[in-house]
Amino acid sequence: MAEIEAEALTQTEAREEVEGGVLNRQPHKLERKWTFWFDNQSKVKQGAAWGSSLRKVYTFDTVEDFWCLYDQIFRPSKLPANADFHCFKAGIEPKWEDPECANGGKWSISSSRKANLDNMWLETLMALIGEQFDDNEEICGVVASVRPRQDKLALWTKTASNEAVQMSIGRKWKEIVDTADKILYSYHDDSRRDKSSRGGRYSV
Repeated sequence: MAEIEAEALTQTEAREEVEGGVLNRQPHKLERKWTFWFDNQSKVKQGAAWGSSLRKVYTFDTVEDFWCLYDQIFRPSKLPANADFHCFKAGIEPKWEDPECANGGKWSISSSRKANLDNMWLETLMALIGEQFDDNEEICGVVASVRPRQDKLALWTKTASNEAVQMSIGRKWKEIVDTADKILYSYHDDSRRDKSSRGGRYSV
């Protein structure tokens, strides 16, 4: 499906048919599989490698599974400080070293309000699983990071050097999360090399 309509992304939209007195539910299949990951960096042992606390939690491919997982578990406001939720395409690990992410980067938005982070996270998830981006093949996933001072949402993409594609994704994402604030794009390579790129490579 090219896009999941907004009304399809509700918990009451499971197709129900009565056949021979038996209730039959037809799940709404997504275009692809997605995986939730969890990372609690506050529990990382000193000297441990980055990503050592990252855990795959659940892979889903229906609207119904998504809502069940989101409602029960995956709200950023429920996270302790220094913890992350990730939702990435199945088969892609949320690490710079993953082949799909190695040449990529991320768009980032900061928020000082938990409710605002929850809303932007949910709107982004629905846009991703609903294939609402024109360049959806370029997107790897999204990360919600809860921090003591300011929370952050980051949309990871594959090809950082393709400015036209990144700008298209950035503009669409800004529209989806409905923010007037400037959002910035940074290369993973800059982060790996500890280069200062406070202004971001691109911005919208």
